[in-house]
Amino acid sequence: MSGIQEATNQFLDVTLHDNQRSVPRAESDIRSESEHLHVTIGATVPTGFEQTAADEVREKLGSWCKISKDRGKIYFDIALESLPQVHCLRSVDNLFVVVQEFKDYQFRNTKEEVLKDFEDLAAKLPWSDPLKVWTLNTSFKKKKTKRKKISQNSSKGKLESGQGDKFDEKDGHEEPGRNALDSHILDYYENPAIREEVSTLVGDDLASCSEIDGSPREETEPQVRKFRVTCNRAGEKHCFTSNEAARDFGGAVQDHFKWKADMTNFDVEVLLNIHDNEVIVGIALTEESLHRRNITHFGPTTLRSTLAYGMLRLCAPQPTDIIVDPITFPVFCSKTSWGLPIDAVQWDICNLPLRTGSVDIIVTDMPFGKRMGSKKRNWNLYPACLQEMSRVCRPGTGRAVLLTQDKKCFTKALSRMGHVWRKVHTVWVNIGGLHAAVYLLRRTPQAFVHPSEQDGKELGNAKNEDDQ
Repeated sequence: MSGIQEATNQFLDVTLHDNQRSVPRAESDIRSESEHLHVTIGATVPTGFEQTAADEVREKLGSWCKISKDRGKIYFDIALESLPQVHCLRSVDNLFVVVQEFKDYQFRNTKEEVLKDFEDLAAKLPWSDPLKVWTLNTSFKKKKTKRKKISQNSSKGKLESGQGDKFDEKDGHEEPGRNALDSHILDYYENPAIREEVSTLVGDDLASCSEIDGSPREETEPQVRKFRVTCNRAGEKHCFTSNEAARDFGGAVQDHFKWKADMTNFDVEVLLNIHDNEVIVGIALTEESLHRRNITHFGPTTLRSTLAYGMLRLCAPQPTDIIVDPITFPVFCSKTSWGLPIDAVQWDICNLPLRTGSVDIIVTDMPFGKRMGSKKRNWNLYPACLQEMSRVCRPGTGRAVLLTQDKKCFTKALSRMGHVWRKVHTVWVNIGGLHAAVYLLRRTPQAFVHPSEQDGKELGNAKNEDDQ
């Protein structure tokens, strides 16, 4: 049995065992509810990469995707059974289920009238289905945490009894394939072989979920949930502040559900997103950004994995392409899909230990000159980087995707390298409040000539002219 099959079976055993305690319902009713309940999911994505995220949604979920006028947000419809797959999207940061969207909300003239409308709105919204989605989502997160603890305890027990996988005592690295459940195989929803089982599990979870709007399916009384309202507002024509909107709308939500307001230790986060005349009410499905899920260590310039994914998609990589990140390599390879050991080495970006013309794609985060290096040093560093990258990249087909906030310096350096690099596209992004750019470059067909050789040719030509 392969490692993938074994990990899948272990996951199904644990999850099915959990669902044996679910309230029994007719299988046809379960499937009917999971297949017919469609919801709208909202996602925040790195600004500038909205189209990239929309493309991934269409490819992996088969859903039509809308790009919001509010930068950094997309919306798409899914069947409830596809909810776990949404968490496997590589381009999204945060997820929420849409309660209701108002494309052209009519704000009243005074602040008091607007805030009163927000209070009245809370009791009129269709909360039922979005709260079912939130409950199901919470159930999946709890099971994932439980599976992780079971996996860790199992691995610990094997090692203590001497039955675990072998260690390389010299460098402390584990052998390939160790503990598949700790690797990206936990993204089991991407495996077509178990989608049918996942659909059944969704139905089982629906059967065991309580109606959080006050009519529980089980005999036990529903617990009082803690919540908070977060208002994200953009636009200059509003006569109210974000805090005022969150306060008054939150008070109405509290009266409607009899929940307890708690700004820090909350169970449910209700979102009030306002962009000009567009108002969207939602319920958060993620507690922290998904870009953290694969990063084991944060350095001073750690690149968001969602942004790295968007950069990589820009250059349309093929299975046979050789891809190199000569600067932020440890960030990209902090964890591998199959548990394979990775050797990280320190390179000199201006003198890479790679053969000329051996690389298909270069993807990297250039030093901004803020947390690392300086803008003064960038004036010498950037031209040297582009020159060395042009050497190792294949002429004619090679590509480079480079991120930098020092746009003036990069533009100047690129203008001096026009014979080997051609700018194809620029994506403007926001990196922690910094206005940065992602440049997609294509290697020209011109063969690389080392500057010393070029200087020698120019000197020889000049000498020949003098002799004549």
